[in-house]
Amino acid sequence: MVEQHTPRSLIVTFYGAYGRAFEGPVPVSALIRLLGAVGVDAPSVRSSVSRLKRRGFLLPARAADGSAAYGLSEEAQQLLDDGDRRIYGSPPLSDEWLVAVFSVPEQERSKRHLLRSRLARLGFGAVAPGVWIAPARLAEETAHTLERLHLTPYVELFRGAHLGFAPSAEAVARWWDLAALAKQHEEFLDVHEPALRALQSGPEPTPEEAYRGYLFALDSWRRLPYADPGMPRELLPADWPGDRAAAVFAGLHERLRDSGAAFAEP
Repeated sequence: MVEQHTPRSLIVTFYGAYGRAFEGPVPVSALIRLLGAVGVDAPSVRSSVSRLKRRGFLLPARAADGSAAYGLSEEAQQLLDDGDRRIYGSPPLSDEWLVAVFSVPEQERSKRHLLRSRLARLGFGAVAPGVWIAPARLAEETAHTLERLHLTPYVELFRGAHLGFAPSAEAVARWWDLAALAKQHEEFLDVHEPALRALQSGPEPTPEEAYRGYLFALDSWRRLPYADPGMPRELLPADWPGDRAAAVFAGLHERLRDSGAAFAEP
């Protein structure tokens, strides 16, 4: 399998991994150097940064030396902070669920589509039309997302336990496409498990090699904790590959992240 890493996605991944360590906004020259190390040319960096600026993710600024630079917007900072808890955190065990119930007028159906797509991207499963469900630990992040998109007037959130009537494991298999989620974990493992084994048996990577390997691994991994929101293990198939995928990413993070920071530092 050959992974696809778009310039825009790699820029977001860079800011999440290393960009926040800069004192102030990241100079454009640094973005070009650091994205060039993962195969993104300067025109692609500039055009992707422009798109992220239009979306409100990046804000134009000046570096300490007066050169052009880009910093994170307040919303982008919140997005990355929420992402840290997803990507690096261990989901707390709980049998509680978060239920989102929404109703959007027909004349605003574009907001209905946006709401459905964002709930899906947060990892919610569809129970019924206008009723979506996720592990309760996603409540804070869900609220942040709905507030950021001005969708709170259309949604009510509830938190509680599943009381019946189908067994919870059967219900989870209906609410989420577990086969598709398992395939995403397996695709990650196909690429990154051999990379981890090579690190474990080979020489220490240089800072640039570590930076490159970590950015690619993180760019692939960071989508998985959103697609798979971390259901209780007993509700998933016995051969669930998510545990192995999480362990592989943790191993790559431990071996590459800090070493790569030496290459990424200002």
